[in-house]
Amino acid sequence: MIHEVFMPALSSTMTEGKIVSWVKSPGDKIEKGETVVVVESDKADMDVESFYEGYLAVITVPAGESAPVGAAIALVAETQAEIESAKQQATQSSSPSTAPTTTTPAPEPVAATPSASQESPSRSNGRVIASPRAKKLAKEFSVDLGNLKGSGPHGRIVAEDVEAAAGKAPTPVAPTVAPTLTPTRTPTPVSAPQPAPTPTVSTTVPVGQVVPFNTLQNAVVRNMVASLQVPVFRVGYTITTDELDKLYKQIKSKGVTMTALLAKAVAVTLKQHPLVNASYTEQGIQYHGAVNVAVAVAMDGGGLITPVLQKADEVDIYSLSRTWKDLVERSRLKQLQPDEYNSGTFTLSNLGMFGVDRFDAILPPGQGGILAIGAARPQVVATADGMMGVRRQMQVNMTCDHRIIYGADAAAFLQDLAKLIETNARSLTL
Repeated sequence: MIHEVFMPALSSTMTEGKIVSWVKSPGDKIEKGETVVVVESDKADMDVESFYEGYLAVITVPAGESAPVGAAIALVAETQAEIESAKQQATQSSSPSTAPTTTTPAPEPVAATPSASQESPSRSNGRVIASPRAKKLAKEFSVDLGNLKGSGPHGRIVAEDVEAAAGKAPTPVAPTVAPTLTPTRTPTPVSAPQPAPTPTVSTTVPVGQVVPFNTLQNAVVRNMVASLQVPVFRVGYTITTDELDKLYKQIKSKGVTMTALLAKAVAVTLKQHPLVNASYTEQGIQYHGAVNVAVAVAMDGGGLITPVLQKADEVDIYSLSRTWKDLVERSRLKQLQPDEYNSGTFTLSNLGMFGVDRFDAILPPGQGGILAIGAARPQVVATADGMMGVRRQMQVNMTCDHRIIYGADAAAFLQDLAKLIETNARSLTL
């Protein structure tokens, strides 16, 4: 029997996927539940497993090419004798004048190993979830994957877990991200507190050429077009950051990032303003049960992604900083799971690191608001006692969905956020 392998839908917004690489080659034996191909969804690379046991007979969509969700990308034969028949079937299917014929029952799509569901991450339907390299090392070191607990995303078993179980030193892997892209690096000495690192923009461009959008850029385009349908308004506020800056200097050595501090401050304030944390639906206002703060991060090669600090109001500042560092590192490697970048209820965007004083951000689909943060700069201000003084201040602008949030709601939120940052920043460490 011959089975078709379909391009899976790895997220609710995915309409097509790009083949990053084929783990298996034509003629290779495939076990049920074994990773066959790595597919690039909107914003992540994900392993895809086979529902079938047999032989990879034909690859119809090679690495580097894209296919719509539901399109056939390969054929799997149950026996070696059927490989030739599969090749003929693929040839007939590719011919525009010949209708594809098959006597096989309705094909089933391959299963995407990482999903947004909350089932046990290290096992799915009795199968062990491990990366291709981890499986290869397990065979090499004779390690039983069934006895391991994964340390990868959502409990997935990775190569380091296998090496640790075998008592081997971790195998050095060539870095794929330039050191300058670490999330805690400050590009300029006058930068504002930075919620998200942004990579240096390359000056090498193909002048005079049209470069197609990559998968991530296409996803951003779709989201931005969808945002045009939302009636929005914007509210600005000036926040003094002296106390926040002082706190950051005191706890920076403990691994705390300014991103985590700002996200925590926003999350705590959102908890007091559930309407600002809500979103519009045709049935009414959707009040979310958790405060999930997304932070915009620029990606290499174009586009951006919004890793999400889930339940940021409940997590302590030290854990939140570790989580943010991990999210940024894995976002650069396109290893985030869908719920790690599409579950945000409110978004932060920062250009202050480039010295930008103020800017307006575009509202992400499915959210009620986004906060644009500018650079903090020393300013001469009038003090409460009528004297002149110097204070560090930053401009923030919030873009809101006017269908659910009104001007007074946004103003009250920003007022409370400023009060927290200016007079009670130390509470963020409690």
